[in-house]
Amino acid sequence: MENAIEVKDLVTFYGERQILKGISFAIPSGTTTVIVGGSGCGKTTLLKHLIGLLRPASGSIHIHGNDIAAMNDVSLDEYRKKMGVLFQGAALLNSMTLAENVALPLKEHTKLKESVIDIIVRMKLDLVGLSGFGEFYPAQLSGGMKKRAGIARAMAMDPGVLYFDEPSAGLDPVTAAGLDELILRLHRVFKMTVVVVTHELPSIFTIADYVVMLDKGDVAFVGKLEDFKLSEKPIVRTFLERRPEEEVYSPDNYFKIITGA
Repeated sequence: MENAIEVKDLVTFYGERQILKGISFAIPSGTTTVIVGGSGCGKTTLLKHLIGLLRPASGSIHIHGNDIAAMNDVSLDEYRKKMGVLFQGAALLNSMTLAENVALPLKEHTKLKESVIDIIVRMKLDLVGLSGFGEFYPAQLSGGMKKRAGIARAMAMDPGVLYFDEPSAGLDPVTAAGLDELILRLHRVFKMTVVVVTHELPSIFTIADYVVMLDKGDVAFVGKLEDFKLSEKPIVRTFLERRPEEEVYSPDNYFKIITGA
């Protein structure tokens, strides 16, 4: 299977602290891949690299054959037009209606007529179950509806790769399940490559084809969801079984941490 994304020897520092330690992995085209791991493992940093918001200290990120880590700002701007992103808080502009939010990338990056943009906006809102809500403002919507509106905006330019940053964050279980079903439906209909950063086990089991697991800046697992579930690696079992890491939370280590001994 052809790879949509290939990350090789990716290294990142925040100041003197190394966040990503030369990680390498590939994401097959047309799959839904989840990036998982505990807090502070480097998931969000990796996502920032994939969408071109952060440049690595070294390494490469080939997306559909193009190394975005080596692109200049102009080329990177062109690349971003071919992807869609749902940020964790939806990142809608509160002063704009939903229709205006979805229309924004089309107005900024295309020369389409206003009438054509209006049709596309209605189609995208209908696609995520928000038909008839175009004139509503973000403050008038529930958290789940804001996420759906964010997806509609991310889909506005018909991206080849769609990124989700913690899509279920802050949602109740029923709303989160509905969002998972929407992600599945978009993937089936448009056959795009979907990358989801999440730590929610129900979502992982529902939407994932492939799993990339990070641990302390390294890659702990890469492979199919079925193999992830059956993996005997201690770090994977700890994550799947929701167990605290014994070496961190043992009474002796806890005493050392709080006393500095």
